[in-house]
Amino acid sequence: MRFLKRIIPQYSITPVFSMIVIGAATYFITKLVMDNGRHYDVSLPIDHSIPLIPVFIVIYILSYLQWIFGYGIIAKERKDFAHRIISSEIIAKLICLFIFIVLPTSMVRPEITGSDIFSKLTLLIYKIDTPTNLFPSLHCLESWIIFRASFGLERHGKPTIIINAIFGILVFLSVLFVRQHLILDIPAAIIVGEFSLFIGKKFNTGRVFDKIDSHILRKGQV
Repeated sequence: MRFLKRIIPQYSITPVFSMIVIGAATYFITKLVMDNGRHYDVSLPIDHSIPLIPVFIVIYILSYLQWIFGYGIIAKERKDFAHRIISSEIIAKLICLFIFIVLPTSMVRPEITGSDIFSKLTLLIYKIDTPTNLFPSLHCLESWIIFRASFGLERHGKPTIIINAIFGILVFLSVLFVRQHLILDIPAAIIVGEFSLFIGKKFNTGRVFDKIDSHILRKGQV
């Protein structure tokens, strides 16, 4: 918490902390619970024709930096905007958590035979990350929400939109070319992201963070 206070405004501490916790729960708990159970294959015929291109692992890994910088920028924007976008992201993660449990998917990944640095990095990711929690793609979901949020940033201009658009496309390609996801995982991520952003705006879900902070403040004064 002290670290967060040094890099983002006070009003974004609770939202960012909540986002990190729920994101971790969505990813790790579902894998812990579901990885040994039955999984479904939602691959299309074209999925089996997509080649493994290890160099795309660079984009796949760099996407984590996009999320850090992207949500860091969002957290520093005006309070109502930051709260709305982050609450929408949390809604999206909860939807994904539900889908991962109700419709767990998996895929067969290719054998890594290359000895170059990109192949070794891809093999490392394969060892760390099981081929589950695929539908929707969390990679694509995060990049999409950051891209959509960039249109509402007041402190940053069009270059931010362009950069997030280009990098988002590269992320979409990377999840396919490093064979971490299937084609349907990408539109599913976009749909979940758009639905969550709609809900966040329609019902002003960011207000929940004001209530949480007020409750914490009252409890601290008792």
